[in-house]
Amino acid sequence: MLATEHVQLARQFLVDADRELDEGDHFQASEKLWGAASHMVIAEMHRRGTKQSGHKAMVDMVEKISAEQEEPQLSDLFARAEALHANFYHGFMVPDDVLRYRGRVHDFVDRMAELTD
Repeated sequence: MLATEHVQLARQFLVDADRELDEGDHFQASEKLWGAASHMVIAEMHRRGTKQSGHKAMVDMVEKISAEQEEPQLSDLFARAEALHANFYHGFMVPDDVLRYRGRVHDFVDRMAELTD
């Protein structure tokens, strides 16, 4: 997959997550939101020629981008996406949490798109 395809997939996951939320499926929305955030990171890893070797590699890349761009909030936004990923498996969030974190993931995707173009 090319970096641009990962970005397109991330955008599609945001649309899908919104639909899942409208339908009341907060678990699927949680995972789609995580997918959107993770695919933006994977896209940047591809652009930089960095091997995508798992979750820690993505966290490290977000930390690196945060430092390079002097955007510490990126790490915090990505952490919200990680929480949504865990919610998919463990169901510890109430629907309002998912809705609140939804906006943060949208913000993360938009900021990554701006910072890494």
